[in-house]
Amino acid sequence: MTIRAILADDSTLFREGLARLLTDAGIDVVGQANDAAELSELVAVHHPDVAVVDVRMPPTHTTEGLVAAVDLRHSHTGLAVLILSQYVEVQDAIHLLTDDPRGIGYLLKQRVTDVDSFISVLNHVAAGGSFIDPEVATLLLERKRRQGPLDRLTDRELEVLQLMAEGRPNQGIIERLTVSPRTVESHVRTIFLKLGLLEQPDDHRRVLAVLTYLRSLDRATA
Repeated sequence: MTIRAILADDSTLFREGLARLLTDAGIDVVGQANDAAELSELVAVHHPDVAVVDVRMPPTHTTEGLVAAVDLRHSHTGLAVLILSQYVEVQDAIHLLTDDPRGIGYLLKQRVTDVDSFISVLNHVAAGGSFIDPEVATLLLERKRRQGPLDRLTDRELEVLQLMAEGRPNQGIIERLTVSPRTVESHVRTIFLKLGLLEQPDDHRRVLAVLTYLRSLDRATA
């Protein structure tokens, strides 16, 4: 099934280039918005699967895009949102992610140049997955966390959980860490156990584990 997307960015050049990239990848770009108001109108008309939204848009170029994304998530059930940011501006984005990480992604704009990776992230988010830019996650983990559930995890378990937050399945974690499938499965089971996520389907527990991770990062920025 073809993914239907709307793009929102006040840079016409960037927006058109992104539209061409997505179209070439088989994604149906059903609308392009220059500002938050236009984005909301287009979503109401076209009912896309995913909106790709720049954090900063007119008129103040601060957080209009992010605010619009939050509003659209509340008013259009099932809409996936991929937030793009030129800079590591994470406080408000983390709040968005911790509301419900399913179908939400936060990606630095520089990643768009890696076309295959960007398309993979977009497909993952559109399918209901969550994604946080590795650079953002790394910077946040370097800050001192308040005592919380993640303090029960070892450094390796935190690394596995971070990769889960980046949207990587077990096979992706295996390839990234160069470990055996059994090792990754053991780490994932231990993470679920230490976070108290028992007796639920693994897909649902992965979402809850990522949510716990993001909430911990949110506390770290407070």
